[in-house]
Amino acid sequence: MADTPPDRLSVNPESEFYDEAALARGVGIRFKGVEKTNVEEYSVSEGWIKVAAGTARDRAGNPMTLKLKGAVEPYFRDDADSAGG
Repeated sequence: MADTPPDRLSVNPESEFYDEAALARGVGIRFKGVEKTNVEEYSVSEGWIKVAAGTARDRAGNPMTLKLKGAVEPYFRDDADSAGG
């Protein structure tokens, strides 16, 4: 696997951007310099993340999301752990 996370990734197994190997390795997200833990999907090249909107659900039972635009910095958590961060 590459040392950088994918450009776009989703935690939803039904999405075409779902990558089980990357998720198993642990992907962290910094959005506008702030660590986010509730990211459902992100795109680095397009500059956005989707975060869960509280506990609201859609008709299919999936979490309702908000799309936020800004600088997205994904990283693998195991790399941050080995670097002492």
